[in-house]
Amino acid sequence: MKVLNADEMRRVERECAESGITTDMLMENAGKAVAGETRRILGSIENKQVILLIGPGNNGGDGLVAARHLHDWGAKISLFLLGKRDKDDNNLKLVLERGVACYDNLEGLGGLLFSADAGIDALFGTGKSRPLGDAFKQALEQVTETRKKRPGLKTIALDLPSGLDADSGACDPACLYADHTITLGFPKPGLYNSPGAGRAGFVTIVDIGIPEHLAEGVKTEIITDEWARPVLPRRPLEANKGSFGRVLVVAGSINYIGAAYLACSGAIRVGAGLVTLATAGSLQPILAAKLTEVTYLPLPESAPGVISAEAVNIVVPELKGYNVLLLGCGLGQSEQAVAFNRSILLQPKYRLPLLVIDADTINTLAKTPGWWRQITDDAILTPHPGEMARLTGMPVAEIQSNRVCITRDMASEWKKTIILKGANTVIAAPDGRCRVCPVANPGLASAGTGDVLAGAVAGLLAQGLNVFDAASLGVWLHARAGEIVKAELGDAGMIASDLLPVLPKTIKELKEK
Repeated sequence: MKVLNADEMRRVERECAESGITTDMLMENAGKAVAGETRRILGSIENKQVILLIGPGNNGGDGLVAARHLHDWGAKISLFLLGKRDKDDNNLKLVLERGVACYDNLEGLGGLLFSADAGIDALFGTGKSRPLGDAFKQALEQVTETRKKRPGLKTIALDLPSGLDADSGACDPACLYADHTITLGFPKPGLYNSPGAGRAGFVTIVDIGIPEHLAEGVKTEIITDEWARPVLPRRPLEANKGSFGRVLVVAGSINYIGAAYLACSGAIRVGAGLVTLATAGSLQPILAAKLTEVTYLPLPESAPGVISAEAVNIVVPELKGYNVLLLGCGLGQSEQAVAFNRSILLQPKYRLPLLVIDADTINTLAKTPGWWRQITDDAILTPHPGEMARLTGMPVAEIQSNRVCITRDMASEWKKTIILKGANTVIAAPDGRCRVCPVANPGLASAGTGDVLAGAVAGLLAQGLNVFDAASLGVWLHARAGEIVKAELGDAGMIASDLLPVLPKTIKELKEK
């Protein structure tokens, strides 16, 4: 599903009008869809008390339509009209004809909130980028204060929480922490970027009658099950292990033995046919006790558990036998490991397999000016925000404030596919396409989960997916596995290895859904 910024939304709305789909038609569809989602959220709507904060523009108009439908379905509605509305506003007339309680000031809002089942923020949508004025600020602050005292009050934002920038996710201090955001037509990037993602709550996207073809030129989309299902690698009955690809993982060091285990296991668990671990020779017996399904390529050491730069002479002759090379998980930043990384990537006199570059190899690249000109083919890089900061020279805060644009720009400049990890992971391709994972799970913020992701991406790439799809599907399977573990264990105490047995279950569920 496409993700549209504010300008793109205005464009498709203009094109709707030009094709005969009027603003009034879209508003009616939007309001009814919001009412339907509100009814779903509350379970039953009969005699439920719902307060709507109505703004002066189209977002307020959508709220008036929602109020009319909720009233007709049996809810007790109170409207607070904040900002002037046209005297000929038909949606306002329709609610007034029904005797819906309407207030043009904030007197009584606090008392009504204490008995309400839900409060709906219909003040401003994608068009509001200025600081919130006094009345709007006071209304939202009253909702916030009541929510602290009455956790049972459901807070629902119409399209966007007011004060949340649709494009960047920047938030006015008065912006609600909504339980639910019902966004209209298409999701907006600010809903998946901090701090906006933390204010939006659970995001639902509702159809309001905008033809999908109007967004065909948009290059950003969110990942969904509907996208992922047909992308899953095929598993023909006559297959053998060679049918599902061969992955060479160069990983691990004395301080990061587990990274090698997790990366190899991630590749196996998404269906790679054969995984070989190339690691420091003294670590091989330790890992063999846990990783019984992989084969091994023991490497010479510069110190116990640390590979030597000369390991490149062992690895290079083996490369022709593999579809994918995963490089970096837990290799460490010793001088010898850095020299090995540079030798294998930056001075090649041979053809490299498809590359997945993670962790310590990313840090090596960050110390190498113009590295992307020396790796001429596409590759998948999997930086977390700190590693991305080292690669770009930008502060982490700047990267986090504009994750989609920065990831897309760097993918285009470096001619590489980038997975910017973190809440709402972003995947960008060199041609400008971008996908956003709509999942933010604090349970995945623990050591080793990135190694599982790198392995999963490598395993999918080995099975024949193109680079961008392998990166995107790996992120989605990893995120969905995290959600399954979170549902069972909670988001505290989840560890990386919890994801491994769930990855094949996630694939199975996707196929069967």
